[in-house]
Amino acid sequence: MDKADKGLTVEAKKCINIGLLGLGTVGSGVVQLLTANQDHIAQRAGLNLKVKKALVRDINRARQVDTSLVSLTTEPNDILADPDIQVVVEVMGGQEPALSYIMEALSQGKHVVTANKDLLATHGKELFAAAKEAGVDLYFEASVGGGIPIIRPLKDCLAGNNIKKVYGIVNGTTNYILTKMEQGDTYEAALKEAQAKGFAEADPSSDVMGLDAARKIAILASISFGARVIEDDVSCVGIQDLEPLDLAYAKELGYKVKLLALAQEVNGALEVRVHPCLVPEQHPLASVDGVLNAIAVQGDAVGEVMFYGQGAGQMPTASAVVGDLIEVAHNIVSGVKGRNGCTCFTTKPLCPPAKAEASYFVRLEVQDKPGVMAKVATAFGNAGVSLWSVIQKRQTEQGAEIVIVTHPALGQSFEQALSVLQSYPEIFNIHQPMIVEGVEAYVAGVN
Repeated sequence: MDKADKGLTVEAKKCINIGLLGLGTVGSGVVQLLTANQDHIAQRAGLNLKVKKALVRDINRARQVDTSLVSLTTEPNDILADPDIQVVVEVMGGQEPALSYIMEALSQGKHVVTANKDLLATHGKELFAAAKEAGVDLYFEASVGGGIPIIRPLKDCLAGNNIKKVYGIVNGTTNYILTKMEQGDTYEAALKEAQAKGFAEADPSSDVMGLDAARKIAILASISFGARVIEDDVSCVGIQDLEPLDLAYAKELGYKVKLLALAQEVNGALEVRVHPCLVPEQHPLASVDGVLNAIAVQGDAVGEVMFYGQGAGQMPTASAVVGDLIEVAHNIVSGVKGRNGCTCFTTKPLCPPAKAEASYFVRLEVQDKPGVMAKVATAFGNAGVSLWSVIQKRQTEQGAEIVIVTHPALGQSFEQALSVLQSYPEIFNIHQPMIVEGVEAYVAGVN
């Protein structure tokens, strides 16, 4: 008998008993979905799925859902040591105590479903090793993309492909802010509105600085390229220094600004980054506005496919969690365990931004006098950066604005040029540079 089945009562064997770690927004959504679609889910899973116990901070607190059939507890061992509970769902978030609870659940032979991107992006290797040793499953579809199915397609449906690139919009907060800024709002006003609508936290730094997106792309890169990538491996630039004028100029050039998370293999090394990017208006990602997410995958056989939908929220995330629970149920019914193993234990070198090639957009404020354009062009030329276009835009009180788009160049060469420009007294301000995706479309648009 498998470890996870030892000590199960006859009643427990008629259903999958679930222990829920956390009964907040997502946890409540899981209970709600399992209750509302109980018969349908049982038919799909082959067994009834029942939340037996839930770990909470305060048993007497008012709940978003009916918990009359759920035993609430403040003691984690009531779940972790219960032999009738086969699956533990972790929706607490954060590092500790979530990590300790998951490790204990795995050691007890319990399958685990988690939505915790923070944990997977930093401790994924240890978690998967523990799951493998225990012969149980660790599912994590909800950790990236909310209701968008992306983990399982990468692991299963696209497994026959050599993945070339995975990229997209994986943070709804920043996408909402950028959508409002494109309409003319300042960053501060857009952020305030996002917070008022519940799209942004009181402390939005994880979102606007790109850290949330970095954790998600670390997970996607690990799966796509079979190598361990952690959050610290991701080059990360946020949106907090962008201005509405940057988005307006991008629009004039035929682009929309999006915070993209990207992972691709370059000459045997992995480039993994989060960065504000100019995306051609013709690209499907350009039409993804508001809090929606979209992730594109390029494979050698399938070409490019895109996954689109709600990347966060109570019910979309609960949908992904319940989907994982159904997969666990299938495994239990079939007598197959440890099927969801991780293949990302290998290591690959990283391609740092300095060594990666990209086209860049940058806006300069300069003195409006003869010779300035020539000095700017010379600074880029001496650094080995060729320019697609140099356009003088509006007049300012101090002078003029210049908008530059470069040919693909090494990051270190671009930074070298900016360093020289910063030393010129004629250059008043160098605004936040952005990466340009599909610069060929830009050239077609300006010619």
